Amino acid sequence: MIFILDLLNKIKWDPNEHPKDYIITYYDRVADINKELKFEYIKKIEGLFIIVEVDDKEINLPVHRIREVRKNGKLIWKR
Repeated sequence: MIFILDLLNKIKWDPNEHPKDYIITYYDRVADINKELKFEYIKKIEGLFIIVEVDDKEINLPVHRIREVRKNGKLIWKR
């Protein structure tokens, strides 16, 4: 299995990949639910965090909270 950081960087930097095709599911500990996030909302990947911009807010999301990655609806990675 590929490590999540390797997969995120591949999606972001590989010219053969299209970030708009990807949805990430992550655990929101405040709401105590899993939430979905379009990959295109990821602004940066820094260390063990992804920096996400949603509704003009920047959120630092630890990668260990990522539960699934889907490409065009098909599950390609799961924790």
